[in-house]
Amino acid sequence: IPGVREHCCFLKQIEDARRVRTSIVNCFERSNLPGLTDEARRNNLTFAVIGAGPTGVEFASELRDFIEQDGPKYYPQLLKYVSIKVIEASNTILAPFDESLQKEAIKQLRRTISISDPEVRNQIPENFQLTTLMLESSVKEVKANVIELNDDTSVPYGLAVWAAGNGPLPLTLSLIDSLGDAQGKEQDVARGRVAIDPWCRALGSNGKILALGDCTCIMRGQLPATAQVASQQGEYLASLLNKKYEFSPALTADGVFPPPEKDPSQSSSLSESIATFASQSDGYAKPFQFLNLGILAYTGGGSALAQVSVAPDLDSIKGKGQLGNAVWRSVYLTKQVSWRNRLLVVNDWAKRSLFGRDITQL
Repeated sequence: IPGVREHCCFLKQIEDARRVRTSIVNCFERSNLPGLTDEARRNNLTFAVIGAGPTGVEFASELRDFIEQDGPKYYPQLLKYVSIKVIEASNTILAPFDESLQKEAIKQLRRTISISDPEVRNQIPENFQLTTLMLESSVKEVKANVIELNDDTSVPYGLAVWAAGNGPLPLTLSLIDSLGDAQGKEQDVARGRVAIDPWCRALGSNGKILALGDCTCIMRGQLPATAQVASQQGEYLASLLNKKYEFSPALTADGVFPPPEKDPSQSSSLSESIATFASQSDGYAKPFQFLNLGILAYTGGGSALAQVSVAPDLDSIKGKGQLGNAVWRSVYLTKQVSWRNRLLVVNDWAKRSLFGRDITQL
């Protein structure tokens, strides 16, 4: 889409987070200059979030929390000009979630703005709508200060955040090109991602290159581009590497490239023994299997959605509101790599609750 790379902020790298933080504060500071018209302030303080998947909804919800909780302290006179517009090409938000949870997310995003300070609250116009959902609205072009939609609607903005999926990095494209036809013939499906086999080996690399995460595409049964998949793939590959599997075994007599071969000196786990018995292929690694543990999304105001899978054939357990938020926070903490990180996260939550967010620019 023309203009996305040039004018939008993204939500992928650490540098993106710093840029988004700085850009939000700059939007408020520009609007705080004397002599601006109400229309100019309103345009500067329009935050466009393109994409209503979990990333886009969580960002819009966190931004809404900042405006409700910290806006009255830093920019009380500007809150009446603020608008968050969530632009989504489909007819709903949070597509991976159950319909009942989608409706709950829409309700949370559209709820009335909540400001505790009565003086600031009295400055907000009646029927003020902080968040607007623009469903079935696909982006045609992003310009310096305006987003053009395919229905010829124009959306002025001060900050545009792209949350509708990220393109491949140059390193990924270079790797695909270097691996030749084995990758090229799969790109109709892989679409800029590294095509891999069920053992996370890049096609065309003869097992010399292992790849995981959202830069890859398993050709047999595609998986969602989420951290949950990448984490499980990392654990899977670490287990094979620790047990000294050979990822580049010799071709079979039929000319077939076999799965990774196990070092005979290494013992087998129970799951590997079961897989070996079931497949009657002693000595080969079992393919990667993704276990969907569920999905979570923060929806602002201390509420979140949780859709947890307990078994493949059973309905997911669904939670929302404060219960969903408790599940979301507990999972967030348990997925940290160390107790040091867990303590740092809890400390950040406590500081934010007691003192608010720090918007200092260095």
